[in-house]
Amino acid sequence: MNNFQLNTDELEPLGRNLHRPECVLCTRNGSLFVSDWRGGVTHLAPDGSQEAILDRVNSHLRPNGIALLRDGSFLLANMGEAGGVWQLDREGKAELFIMTADGIDLPSCNFVMTDSLDRVWITVSTQHSPRSLGYRPDVDDGFIVLKDSQGARIVADGISYTNEIRLDAGNKYLYVVETFGRRLSRFQVGKNGQLSNKETVSTFGHGIFPDGLCLDSEGGIWITSVVSNRLIRIAPDGSQHVILEDCDPEYLEVVEQAFLKNQMGRKHLDTVRSHRLRHISSLAFGGSDLCTIYLGSILGDHLLSFRSPFPGQPPVHWEW
Repeated sequence: MNNFQLNTDELEPLGRNLHRPECVLCTRNGSLFVSDWRGGVTHLAPDGSQEAILDRVNSHLRPNGIALLRDGSFLLANMGEAGGVWQLDREGKAELFIMTADGIDLPSCNFVMTDSLDRVWITVSTQHSPRSLGYRPDVDDGFIVLKDSQGARIVADGISYTNEIRLDAGNKYLYVVETFGRRLSRFQVGKNGQLSNKETVSTFGHGIFPDGLCLDSEGGIWITSVVSNRLIRIAPDGSQHVILEDCDPEYLEVVEQAFLKNQMGRKHLDTVRSHRLRHISSLAFGGSDLCTIYLGSILGDHLLSFRSPFPGQPPVHWEW
């Protein structure tokens, strides 16, 4: 299975006229939910129909990561300047869910997820404004917030552009993508959710800017890379296997050199030179057998999918 590879022509499109579908959630009944940059979530139903659930009152909402709650509402990690995490119900009403932790106002938030204990985990990539000032390997002001019955608190900091995070099946380890640190790290999770004993799981080299993260049921870890549009699986033995790649080598080199010179900025993520992939930023396992992978992206207007030989680890919201 370690020789599994794809070319872009094997990818199946799904959805239409999506607005920055950065994050994708899947449920057993075949429903997909994607973040919508207009201020909410778009629901892709099993019958092919789609519905935008948007809050038009809070025009500052720019959802990046999203999470599904047991009551059917959503949490939105707001990448807009106002920051914070917001809760959106199915009727399109949004209310502030959390804005501070340990007395610190949350700036633009990157990602949000829930776990089997109904705790909420939130990532802040950088405290710099604009965020592009954090697109450097020597900036490590990202952090992770945990909100549970004890309140909201910062449980880890000193992270180099905190991106997506995932818990393993037993809630023993929390994995975190450090985009501009070019590594995947993990923490041990204590009984009260405190994170400790950080260790590096894998590092990434030239042309790889890790962003999204998912775990499969065979012990593999899947990583998406913006710019190079690479999808990488880290096998249980630690080896990296490129499953998919779609980039213009000259464009990739321009971005790489800008990064090495501490000159990388928004312009490098607001454009793309590729065949089909437009800065793939996330992935989610779905389908009745959890063997269909859906790819989200920063600049795409639809999702792309393919069949995986490895089933995914069921997300906490799988049966909701």
